Amino acid sequence: MRHAAEERNNVTRILLTSRSALTPDSQRELWLEFSWADQEYRHAVAQLAAFCEKHEAKTAPRTP
Repeated sequence: MRHAAEERNNVTRILLTSRSALTPDSQRELWLEFSWADQEYRHAVAQLAAFCEKHEAKTAPRTP
């Protein structure tokens, strides 16, 4: 997940700092790359949440 977050943050930073200097085609390609990186990040977060839910249910102390 950390790798996906770093990649997403890098693409976002590049997009924000260079968007005024990019051609429309380059902007579109960078947006597509951001969308891909964002989807990878969201998928990693969802997997982590599912993992935590699964293991929390097994390890949580029972309350009377």
